Amino acid sequence: MFRVSMQVRDYECDLQGVVNNAVYQNYLEHARHAFLHHHGIDFAALTREGVHLMLIRAELDYKAPLKPNDRFEVTVCMVPEGRMKAVFEQKIVRDDGQLMVDARTIGVNTCNGRPARLPAELIAAMDEERA
Repeated sequence: MFRVSMQVRDYECDLQGVVNNAVYQNYLEHARHAFLHHHGIDFAALTREGVHLMLIRAELDYKAPLKPNDRFEVTVCMVPEGRMKAVFEQKIVRDDGQLMVDARTIGVNTCNGRPARLPAELIAAMDEERA
């Protein structure tokens, strides 16, 4: 399973002193992009070629709040769902092992504005992670 280590920055917290709920989306997106980069997939290059991996659904279950300076990992496991969709199963786990967020995001692939099969390199990345 792919992992990215991060740390909460003060400005990511709201008046209650915990990470703002919208910031978790940024953490998850950063991890997804790092996952692609780790597998040699250049998200920007795909976009220039007219291939767009677009998020169409995000389900986040908040279990406990992160606070300033907390260190945590974001995990990424990607599995295909049909020919055009990829499901990212992600978790945010604080360094002490506590699950903070359990997330499932779904992306769909389009090419030049039309639904399209997932790129071969994306399928290869999924297969590599499952091996």
